[in-house]
Amino acid sequence: MRKERQSFSREFKLEAVRLMDEGKKPAADIARELGIRRNQLYKWKEKTDKHGSDAFPGKGKRAAKGTVEDENLRLKQELARVKEENEILKKAAAFFARELK
Repeated sequence: MRKERQSFSREFKLEAVRLMDEGKKPAADIARELGIRRNQLYKWKEKTDKHGSDAFPGKGKRAAKGTVEDENLRLKQELARVKEENEILKKAAAFFARELK
């Protein structure tokens, strides 16, 4: 039996991260009290650290297949993957060029 995926409001996530930042309780205790997994709390913290006040902009639901938003998301993911592959190839080429000298 599969559980329904939970969604949390932006305010809930920001408040959870704020509680974690206060440091009065361990992250595991905060997560248990809020009914979430500890690693989810850390992911929210990482996202707020990275994006600041722009973290959690949407409703948390993916765009329906076949829509422009879905295609845009797919292309962004593909671009990120290709950029990462390109960086790996650049590093490998530099490594082997040094070995040949």
